[in-house]
Amino acid sequence: MAKLLMILLVAIVLETIGVVCLSRGLKEIGELDKVSLPAVLKLVGRGLTNANIIRGVFFEALFFIGLLMLMSKADVSFIWPLTALGFVSMTLAAKFFLHEEVSRARWIGVLLITAGAGLVSWTEKAKEPLSSPPPTADSMTHK
Repeated sequence: MAKLLMILLVAIVLETIGVVCLSRGLKEIGELDKVSLPAVLKLVGRGLTNANIIRGVFFEALFFIGLLMLMSKADVSFIWPLTALGFVSMTLAAKFFLHEEVSRARWIGVLLITAGAGLVSWTEKAKEPLSSPPPTADSMTHK
């Protein structure tokens, strides 16, 4: 389980870097002025040439590779809730790297997410098999 958690932590860091890059890039290319095909294509073109967006997509792809590795080794019902810890790192990154104001209610939400991820991790630990299986009625009659 330690190896899974290490892969998870690396994946979350990669995702956080990706989200920070994407946020910066999207602020650099500006907003969509109006919803029309030429305006959308112009915005997409600016996005495809923006270094932060390209970096963001690259780091998000690395996160996705990490996620695939995790899902191939463990139950989705264990892995997917733990990826919610990315919200914690992203909120910290938003505060300290993007200089966003994070309200008290959002920090409480982050604490609840952390508690939920801890509960999911605890349930995985609790399901590990006992050192020896308990005797069955069939095994007791053959003695």
